[in-house]
Amino acid sequence: MSEERLGEGEAMQILIVEDDFTSRSLLQRLLSPYGECHIAVNGEEAVEAALAALAQGSPYDLICLDIMMPKMDGQVALKKIRAAEEAKGILLGQGTKIVMTTALRDSANVIQAFREMCDGYLTKPIEKEKLLALMRKLGLFINEDA
Repeated sequence: MSEERLGEGEAMQILIVEDDFTSRSLLQRLLSPYGECHIAVNGEEAVEAALAALAQGSPYDLICLDIMMPKMDGQVALKKIRAAEEAKGILLGQGTKIVMTTALRDSANVIQAFREMCDGYLTKPIEKEKLLALMRKLGLFINEDA
């Protein structure tokens, strides 16, 4: 989807889902040169934002999703977002690129996230080089000069 919607140099639509202010600010600072960043502070807000973007026909290109959050954790939010894409007829691998950005390094959480179809998994502290390398790997166009 991202490659179909984005041309070289076009800004991405990015959703940062993070309840911790410092982590949220860091991700916003790292990602804002590459697109418009929206913020959600829990899984419920993330699902609402993703569904609204889908309904408007302009789904997010990238969602950075924390796992440990109040109201709804990132694993549940991931599952709900993927179910909404499927209901809209968006084929597996053609939807929003979702990267889990979390402090959880245990294999159970990593396996569960990939089982629910995340596209990548980065552990905190998030390093700019690793984030950008993953974005390139996922086919998201980024301006290397930013």
